[in-house]
Amino acid sequence: MRRPSSLALLSFLFLLTPQSSLAAEDYEVPRTEWGLPDLQGVWNFSSNVPLQRPEHFGEQQFLSADEIAAAQVKRFSLVSADAPIKSASGAEAFYNDSIWMENARGKGNVRTSLIVYPTNGRIPALGVGVKNQPGGEIEAAGQRPVRFVIGGIGRDGPEDRGLSERCLVGFNSGPPLSPSVYNNNLQIIQNKDYVVILTEMIHDARIIYFDERPPLDESLGLWSGDSRGYWDGDTLVTVTRNFNGLTQSLDGLGTSKNKVLTERFTRLDERSINYEFTIDDPSTFTDKITAILPMTKVEAQLYEYACHEGNYGMANMLRGARRREANAVTDRVADLFRGL
Repeated sequence: MRRPSSLALLSFLFLLTPQSSLAAEDYEVPRTEWGLPDLQGVWNFSSNVPLQRPEHFGEQQFLSADEIAAAQVKRFSLVSADAPIKSASGAEAFYNDSIWMENARGKGNVRTSLIVYPTNGRIPALGVGVKNQPGGEIEAAGQRPVRFVIGGIGRDGPEDRGLSERCLVGFNSGPPLSPSVYNNNLQIIQNKDYVVILTEMIHDARIIYFDERPPLDESLGLWSGDSRGYWDGDTLVTVTRNFNGLTQSLDGLGTSKNKVLTERFTRLDERSINYEFTIDDPSTFTDKITAILPMTKVEAQLYEYACHEGNYGMANMLRGARRREANAVTDRVADLFRGL
């Protein structure tokens, strides 16, 4: 049996530190040479906080010290046992939780859910006729175009696979950002007129414009939408429209066609950014959704995630499906001959 790592123990003690002692009330946000708040650097947005709040918490936003301790003890026991990781379907997963999974909470993040509005921490009721196409490890029913990022509806062609398998959209890069099992990293680059958010997954570079250019025509849709930004004090606010409708609005629900996304990036101290997003999509949800996710500074650099250039998985998946079909035909012919 393996003992919990020192890093895990330090994380446990860190979570128990009162949040008031973690806040730097006299912190002065660094400035760029243009006098703007400096958000530049590589940031990690990993989290093991669920998007939706478990119903038994009601409107409780934060875990108590006892609840944090109980959760950490449970996690340590799972890591120490080193047992195979099970998926929701009961099948063994391909990655070991203690090695590959990147899901630590950010500093002071002891929330019961990422969603803070509605106040119950839950996704609001859906509009009439809104579809849920969650995707996942097991192939789901559905039609082209596939709107979810992981999984697929078949293996007849690449169009049957999820958007991340096709190297079109990262499974965590959004927007909005959505913590996943690994590669929860991005780099923020600034100059006077633009901010660029470079996500590690699919190496997507989202350019946020600050100038007075006219909005895009409603007929023009982009995978990551069209982002315009402004400064609210020391907070970077971005408003993104013109999504192409070929992605979901949030968490497997609806489409992005009429989604308006507002994001707020606020630097709290040298190593922390508070990331908050609000989704306003009346075509999918009956109310707005706001979530909060801390980001932590990483003293490293991003390397190219060459998804298209090395996407052997797609070719091999389709090749395997064709081989399986050919074998099935061969078996049927053999059965016919055996019956003569």
